[in-house]
Order: sequence, then structure tokens, then C-alpha cells
Amino acid sequence: MKTIMDFRHCTRREYMAIFPILAMAVLIFVLRNMEILKSQFQQNLITTSIVALNDSTQHDMHQGFCTFQPLSREDAVEEILLLETIAWPEPPLLPAPLSLNQTSDPAHSSFTILPGRGGGQWHVGDQLEVLIKMSDFQDRPKKFGGDFLLAQLRNQELGAGVAGQVVDHLNGSYSAVFSLLWEGDAQVQVMLVHPSEAIPVVNRLNNEQPDRIIFKSVFRSGRLSETTICNVCLRPTQQPLCNYTDPRTGEPWFCYKPKKLSCGARVSHIRGDIKKNLENKLLKSGVNMKVYIPASGPASVLVLPKNEGQPEEKSSIVTSGPSGYYYQGAWRALDGTTVHQFNTASAITQCLKGKVVLMYGDSTIRQWFTHLIAALPGLKGFDLHTHKQAGPLMALDYANNILMMFRCHGPPIRFGPVPTTELRYIANELDDVTGGINTVVVLGLWAHFSTFPVEIYIRRLQNIRRAVVRLLDRSPGTLVVIRTANPKKLYETVTISDWCALQRDKVLRAMFKGLNVHLIDAWEMALAHNLPHDLHPQPPIIKNMIDILLSYICPQKGS
Repeated sequence: MKTIMDFRHCTRREYMAIFPILAMAVLIFVLRNMEILKSQFQQNLITTSIVALNDSTQHDMHQGFCTFQPLSREDAVEEILLLETIAWPEPPLLPAPLSLNQTSDPAHSSFTILPGRGGGQWHVGDQLEVLIKMSDFQDRPKKFGGDFLLAQLRNQELGAGVAGQVVDHLNGSYSAVFSLLWEGDAQVQVMLVHPSEAIPVVNRLNNEQPDRIIFKSVFRSGRLSETTICNVCLRPTQQPLCNYTDPRTGEPWFCYKPKKLSCGARVSHIRGDIKKNLENKLLKSGVNMKVYIPASGPASVLVLPKNEGQPEEKSSIVTSGPSGYYYQGAWRALDGTTVHQFNTASAITQCLKGKVVLMYGDSTIRQWFTHLIAALPGLKGFDLHTHKQAGPLMALDYANNILMMFRCHGPPIRFGPVPTTELRYIANELDDVTGGINTVVVLGLWAHFSTFPVEIYIRRLQNIRRAVVRLLDRSPGTLVVIRTANPKKLYETVTISDWCALQRDKVLRAMFKGLNVHLIDAWEMALAHNLPHDLHPQPPIIKNMIDILLSYICPQKGS
């Protein structure tokens, strides 16, 4: 036992003697290799921020030059589910090169009103089903789905209209189902927005060319000024990058570093040119983009009064049903909301009295701001010497204690020039809102994300949703209203696809489902109206949107 103890003590003394020598050796190794370790660490950071662009055959943008911050497990699962939810039917592999003649042709396609079980009679409360059959330019019936179709039922004399629900049967035929909500004539309209063969082109364009809208920033120090290109996604070059990723939200934004100035000299954000390369050989304006499909028989039905005591005629196609419809030019919601008409300045003023209305988003939200200023003589805009598009904009009715503000969402934003001090992310702004029963928050962002991979939009909304939840937790009485996307004019669709807007619209609805927020369905409100589609809907549609907003703010007793 003594021998063993002596051995242990001896070993401990030897270790104590060797340890300083080992420590000194490690220190010398680290000092000698510090520059190598530093270089490797910097290279890892660059690799994390900007991934090298693979060869042109790689279509997955995750392997490209876009930056994606790591997601929590919960957010990552949600992103996967959202991508599955909006997945679009893909056409089969066709012989290359694909020509226009092989795509869906609205002129050779047609729709037919099905007779239904009522023997050709329809009553208010019934559902009307329309069968759509697609053919290509050589009059060959399509054998697969994926066409982007919009359907509408309207009566212009009554100022009535409702959007149809389109169902893809994946075999070249589609069903459009309409709720019959008024008596009298009801005319069916079916529009081909994009042929199925062009959808992958549109989607691939967003993944491979997310930088086709050029953003720039001005850098200035004294008399020296430089301008460089900026974006969420920047192609790797030898030019160093300035990383302006938001520290609170993690939202990425980058600029190429100026040659002479530092990254801290950035003073403004501006939008440059748009590479209008979306309209390719498979997409032709007025030929197979936003063109109406003819009827193979009658294009309208006569809707009789509600047939009391008889079961309503329902389509065998299960759809979600419309969110509302127009009648005599006024929107009637079908989600339980009673929409009141605020037709006078005094009625609007009385509703907004004592309110703070905070609007965040794009130009479609700014449109609401300018509409209310025009409608209320007592609401005076303040000249804050800011950009008229980007804001911030402010208006005040001092006598009635009404404050209204608009601020554009953070980049990507196609306004400019905007001082970098005014580039704010909605999530950060919401975290600075006190909230309460007299605070109304209005949100709307979609159009400026239509040229990017949808993952960028998903992550922006996840940040905003978290901020909304925090706001409602600390101030449950705060009213939050969100505007959805809407279809656009043909020339706007050529540059920024309506299909992309629809995908983001679906994401937004799913993202805020179940929260104590109100949606204003701009998509159906634009689709159901007889006015042409427009990125900025015309005044009659905006007036109806404002009526819904005010109905949320001031619900009348019994509503």
C-alpha cells in the first residue's frame, strides 16, 4: 500500500512540473497560428453570409447567392408547411425547346355552365358550377393542370359581383364555383392569367434572378459621394460587401462597398432600373396573359328569388366560399362582419375621434392614408420634408384628437430616395408602439416581395407576426388590421407576376390565421369588382376597403 501511495504522489508531482511546459507550448502554438485562425474565421463568416454561386444548371436558390439566417426549429417547420401549402401543380417534362404553340391558348379554350340538379334554374343561395377546358394553340386538349385562372360572376347594372373559386382537376379541366347572392342576371367571366407552362419560368426567375430589380445606396462624406448596388441577394464579386443586416430582426440587406468611402457613410436608399425580362417566349401580352376565355354556350344565368322550403343547389366541388360580394356597389362581407357605409366626413370623423391610426407598409397602404386625408377636411397633413412616397407622413385633426401616420416598410422597398435613417422594419416599429383601445395598427406588404424567393417573404412575416403577438399581449385592446394582396394591370403583371402575388397572399393569410387580427380581402374585392385590375385599385374599391376598416374600428351595436 505504501508503495502505491508513493507512486501516486510521485506521479502528481511530475504532472505539476509538466503542466506549465504544456501550457507554454499551447500559447506559442496559438500565437503563431493566430493569423491563420483569424483568416479562417473571417472566411467562415463570408461563407455564412454569401454563398458562392453554383453553375447555371442549379435552380435551387438555397444553393445560390441569397442569404438566409438560421431559423428556429419551429419557424423552419412552419416554412416547410407553408411551402407545401402553396405548392403549384407542375407541368410534365415536355420536349425542349418549348414553344408558345404548346402552351394554353385562351382562344382555343372554353367554359361551359353546368345545368346542375335544378334542371337549368338557379335561385339565390344556390351554387353555380362552370366547367373550363383548356387547349393549346394547336387546338389540342390539355392533359395536365397548373394554369393560373381567375373567375368572376357579375351584374354591372346592379353593381354586383363575386369572385369564383377555381378548382384544378389536374387533367386540363377546371371547375369554377360561384355563390349566387343576388336576383337577376349573373354573367360568368373566366380569365387566363398565366399558362401552366409559364409558371415554372416565373418561379425560377425569382429564384435565379432575385436581383432583377436594381436597388442602390448613396454614400457621402463631405464632398465625396459614391453610389453602389444593394439588395437582399447580391452576386459575389471581388468587391467587398457592406452588411446592413438588422440586429433586432435579422433581416438581411447588403451593398457593395464603395471604393473610397466606408460602410458607415451610407446616407440614402434609391431604386434603380427594372430588368424587364419576364415576358419571354411563353408569355405574350394580350395573347396568353390576362386574356378572357370564351364560353361554349350561354355565358350568363338568370337567378330567381330564394326558393323557400327547398334545399339550396350546392356544387359537388368543395370550396371555401367567397369572403364577400358587391351589391349596388357596396361590399357585403360573408364572414360575419357587418360593413357600414361611412359616406360623409362627419361620420368618418366621429368614428376616428380620439384615435391614433398607424399605417405601415407599401403604396397600397399609403393609398388608404391619402384617401382619408382627402375625405376629411379637418385632417391636415404635416410637411415633414420627407419623401412623398416613402414618408413618414403624418396628419392631424387637432379639434377631434385624430392622429394618423404612414411609414413604408423596410427594404426591399421600391421607393426613393429614402434616407437610411427612415428605413425601418415593421417589426421594430411595432415593438415601439404602446397600443391600447384608441390605437389602430394597419399593415400591408406584399408587392415589393413578388420578385424574390418566397422564403424571404415568409421570414419577414414571421418577424412581424411575433411583433404583433407582443403588441397584443401588452395591449390587448389594440386593433390590428391587415390588407391582403390584389391582382394588377397587365403591364404590371409582365414585370411582377400576379401568380407571385397570389402565392404571397396565401402565405399572409396562413401566417396570421388564428390571431386576433382582421384581414381586409383586397384580392377578392378587386377580383369581384367590374373595374379593371390595378396595383392601386380605383377609388370605388378603396372606398369600400375604408368602409370595412372603419367598421372594424367602430362596430355599431348589434353588429
